[in-house]
Amino acid sequence: MSSVMPIHRKSHVVSGENDGAQRFQVFTERQLNKITRLNSIPEDMRFAIQVVAKVLPFRVNQYVIDELIDWHNIPDDPMFQLTFPQAGMLHPNDFERMADAVKSGDKATIQHVADDIRAGLNPHPAGQQLMNIPKLDDESLDGMQHKYRETLLFFPSQGQVCHSYCTFCFRWAQFIGDKELRFSAREATQLHKYLQQHESISDLLITGGDPMVMKTKHLVNYLEPLLQPEFDHVQTIRIGTKSLTFWPQRYVTDEDADELLALLEKLVRAGKHVALMAHYNHWREMDTTMAHAAIRRVRDTGAIIRSQAPLLNHINNDESVWATMWRNQVKLGIVPYYMFMERDTGARRYFEVPIERAWQVYRNAMQQVSGLARTARGPSMSAGPGKVEIQGISEIHGEKVFNLRFIQARNPDWVQHPFYAKFDPKAAWLDQLKPAFGANKFFYEDEYQQMLQVARNQ
Repeated sequence: MSSVMPIHRKSHVVSGENDGAQRFQVFTERQLNKITRLNSIPEDMRFAIQVVAKVLPFRVNQYVIDELIDWHNIPDDPMFQLTFPQAGMLHPNDFERMADAVKSGDKATIQHVADDIRAGLNPHPAGQQLMNIPKLDDESLDGMQHKYRETLLFFPSQGQVCHSYCTFCFRWAQFIGDKELRFSAREATQLHKYLQQHESISDLLITGGDPMVMKTKHLVNYLEPLLQPEFDHVQTIRIGTKSLTFWPQRYVTDEDADELLALLEKLVRAGKHVALMAHYNHWREMDTTMAHAAIRRVRDTGAIIRSQAPLLNHINNDESVWATMWRNQVKLGIVPYYMFMERDTGARRYFEVPIERAWQVYRNAMQQVSGLARTARGPSMSAGPGKVEIQGISEIHGEKVFNLRFIQARNPDWVQHPFYAKFDPKAAWLDQLKPAFGANKFFYEDEYQQMLQVARNQ
């Protein structure tokens, strides 16, 4: 029985939906033929979706299909690109191999080809498996990551799925059924014990998957104990989620929506900073009545909603999309937080944007918004050494360079340290950059290599 006491709040009726709330109906790769909307698109496109969904995870719900996708603009619609696999998301050779396997109908062959393709897609970028796993009493905590001193990531086992999957997902390996590639924790005891032993941790990030697929009672078990005095050092509770886009009913008409909001409000009243780290990739995601209702109800608890998203070809590679998105977020009371670069994993070749282009999009979008929307940092690369921000393109002593800095790092001494890379119009990630001004390596590289070596030896 949950110990969260109900807090009186406004009725959650939205356009008469309280009496007949939409049932959550989800479709995976096995139910593609049950998505009636797909019958209106060409057969070769339907086949391509089937082929790519054998490699990259696919999951979509009826709300996304009915409310977010413009079926008159297929395949270019950004919400369609965000949720339905496209042929270009695999290398042409890989696509043909899987297409042949699918045509053969042999399950063993399909699985073998899928495993082989996935192995080449860098399932755990930025040293997640090697360097980020903390230990408690000499035992690895596989459901946690502790990359930065102040922040602990926690992957509750009940939250390792999403209401729908993003085609660009950098944690796609969580969802393909391979337990060796999955981060998840089964109990709260280890989380609380680890937090007690590490008072340097001020921020707990509950992530996944999507923690908001969990019943509220599970969130209560993880979060309510943090109100005890021994956890006073944990000042901020972040919840990474795309539920405000993919299933805003979670906060409005779900059977335990009020209990969830009561939990958030209780944490806020106790002095915790509660932040929903909301993933918004396009302004259309905030443009429904249900989405507006969910945002209002979350904000009424005192929790903050911060928005973040990668810059993605085929979805939001346009400064006007970002400017509109940030303006609308400010209007709705959401704080623009990050523009990321697409990570070096999964379908990166389909979505990635060169660093030069990313800087142009960010700069041009910033020029179109007011100061309240300029809180979004970026473009940022979440690479192995840390979060590297592109601050501009300059010419210094006759050399064209990228201006870079760490806004978070494995070694806190690296944070805010400016450094420079040779300009490269094709580079799309940190490992494709070379130091400027004749240097052989970036300032952090020796120490980072030592960290890697220590991790390998453990």
